Amino acid sequence: MNQYNIPDHAIITVAGTVGVGKSTLTAALAEQLGFKTSLEQVDHNPYLEKFYHDFERWSFHLQIYFLAERFKEQKKIFEMGGGFVQDRSIYEDTGIFAKMHADQGTMTKTDYETYSSLFEAMVMTPYFPHPDVLIYIEGSLPSILNRINERGREMEIQTEVSYWEHMHERYSVWINEFTACPVLRLNIDDYDVHDPASMSNILKLVGQKIGSSAAII
Repeated sequence: MNQYNIPDHAIITVAGTVGVGKSTLTAALAEQLGFKTSLEQVDHNPYLEKFYHDFERWSFHLQIYFLAERFKEQKKIFEMGGGFVQDRSIYEDTGIFAKMHADQGTMTKTDYETYSSLFEAMVMTPYFPHPDVLIYIEGSLPSILNRINERGREMEIQTEVSYWEHMHERYSVWINEFTACPVLRLNIDDYDVHDPASMSNILKLVGQKIGSSAAII
């Protein structure tokens, strides 16, 4: 236990739409707590760039790849006894991305059913620890689009704005229905990872969320 009353074995997951700053906050929180990080691997993903050029052709391949990688990370977190800050949750893969492509017809019904059955099978294993708290980063669509442009990934910049609009809307609905663990909501305009006072405040809020959840249990 540390000064923020966050257990050493805690699992903190950072969630939010593409470009909102999950990786940056994940690294900053882990450094403050002395936790390990579980980061989403983008640079070595064999499907990501292909996917942005042809959603219908590659959406199922991409989501299966992410599901497998995410489950390997879940297994590692379980075997190492926690103490992790995790960049993006497995819940977003199924609740946002796969469902969005199934609804829009860029993933077939059969592929989506196959994906969903694999997800459900993984959830039922002992290697699937729920987070102690999910930090949800939110912000206005213009702010998020600006961050996507600043990040400079050509495949994201060239994607139609309507795609990001749909994703932003789905995230807003998804987080309001999310119940797997306590949620701490942060607006991207209300904190600065380079400001010690701002980071300290976030960690205090995280500790309070975990503490209140433990008290209820």
